[in-house]
Amino acid sequence: MTVLADHLIILPIVLPLLAGAFLLLLDDRRRPVKAALTILVAIALLVIAVTLLFRASGSTALAETVSYRLGDWPAPFGIVLVLDRLSAVMLVLTSILALAALVFSLARWHRAGPHFHTLFLFLLVGLNGAFLTGDLFNLFVFFEVLLAASYGLVLHGMGVVRVKAGLHYIVVNLAASTLFLIGVSLIYGVTGTLNMADLATRIPGLNDTDRMFMEAGAAILGVAFLVKAGMWPLSFWLPTAYAAASAPVAAIFSIMTKVGVYIILRLSLLLFGPGAGESAHFGSEVLLYGGMATIAFGLVGVLATQTMSRLAGYSVLVSSGTLLAAIGVGNAAATSGALFYLVNSTLAVAAFFLLTELVERGRDPGADVLAVTMEAFGYTDEDDITEEVEVGERIPTILAFLGGSFVACALLLAGLPPLSGFLAKFALMSAIMDPAGFGTGGPQFVVTWVLIALLILSGLSAMLAMTRIGIQTFWSPLEIAVPGVRGVEVVAVSFLLLLCVALTMAAGPVLDFMEDTAMSLHAPAAYIDSVLPNGGASRGATP
Repeated sequence: MTVLADHLIILPIVLPLLAGAFLLLLDDRRRPVKAALTILVAIALLVIAVTLLFRASGSTALAETVSYRLGDWPAPFGIVLVLDRLSAVMLVLTSILALAALVFSLARWHRAGPHFHTLFLFLLVGLNGAFLTGDLFNLFVFFEVLLAASYGLVLHGMGVVRVKAGLHYIVVNLAASTLFLIGVSLIYGVTGTLNMADLATRIPGLNDTDRMFMEAGAAILGVAFLVKAGMWPLSFWLPTAYAAASAPVAAIFSIMTKVGVYIILRLSLLLFGPGAGESAHFGSEVLLYGGMATIAFGLVGVLATQTMSRLAGYSVLVSSGTLLAAIGVGNAAATSGALFYLVNSTLAVAAFFLLTELVERGRDPGADVLAVTMEAFGYTDEDDITEEVEVGERIPTILAFLGGSFVACALLLAGLPPLSGFLAKFALMSAIMDPAGFGTGGPQFVVTWVLIALLILSGLSAMLAMTRIGIQTFWSPLEIAVPGVRGVEVVAVSFLLLLCVALTMAAGPVLDFMEDTAMSLHAPAAYIDSVLPNGGASRGATP
């Protein structure tokens, strides 16, 4: 058992990799077998992720960070995986979304194209590897693995709209990969290492010339991550691509924008924290102002959109902008609030993507555009009433479920009480308004209140947009047919929404955990000591 526990860190990468390769050997007509195996792998990954989360949540600082040396080669020469509180949270979140999306896909989407399950498992390999890797080179490798799998998934199901949006998605991400490679090359050329912990020890001692090239490489690298995170103006591709993707793919894609946010958070605090010398807080203002611009762009898009799928896409941008701005604020309290918001918003947006497919299944194409046009010309249902509506007619169970789920998503995305969306935004705004953390005078005071205003307006815009679309969908004169909904689809949506309710019920312990996570990120000594052999605290396993 001890040996298995030592090697548990690598299983989130190896298990889906082996399972995905095995599924390639099976005929694609044996989809029930492939689906059963993929679901079993997803359940196993969730169990492993939760186990790793408990392991990373030790009572001492050294117990929170565990490094795993592949081949027992010491860092910075060998490949190293690093588990801490943040990476464990991201593993659990990825496993939850994967399980929900896979269960939802069993209704019909996994039969809409070839090799769905293999692509999905390879996507999990890239995601889990990106969250666990301890060096930039392997981050690039896992980044390419998840992108290659996502190219196939975004085109899954075909259709003209999906193919067009998918091709745009591919081109943009290929450009981001090129920037990633250029940035990594510059950093390695200056420092001679790509191990993150080793970089953290070398950056403070760089001379001015080397520091200039290193910061240039970090800036190029940051652009690649900001493309994935969806920061304005690099986010032009995201709403269209996510709206065009199939529902389970869009749901799992809601964690992909968080890959960019995760990497930016990790590198900004590890490489450019207070101990980085002249490079301390490098890029923080770009993140702050870029995040604020992304929130503004997202809330305008939320108000302007006429379809639920694009509303979900713009909600992703609002979430990303909020997280980037919180990272730019730079204090531990804001980071802890941002982490709680990250978990809540990702679950809520994923549930909304799945719910959107169910609601739009029972509507005529173009119903949203027609409803808005009728509003613009002052058309009301009173102009076309030809028969009396029966009073007290019972609402079908499916419509009741869809309506209730829609209300829950509206409360979560708008950040209204009593659900966890309100608690997450409240924690974040409390940290931003803390005078000790962000300053009380001059430009900082103005920026603080502009950011607070944007957070409030983003919630208000989401509430207005959700209310408008909800009325058009469930109470408009345009009749909505009761969609055919399978039990697995109800289970997937309910699972994600119930997790948000659980976050609400356990908000206190979750916030305490996020505060401890933020403190460890802002004091990365334990991370560095765990990875480097001369740190005296290496916890790597010996295979």
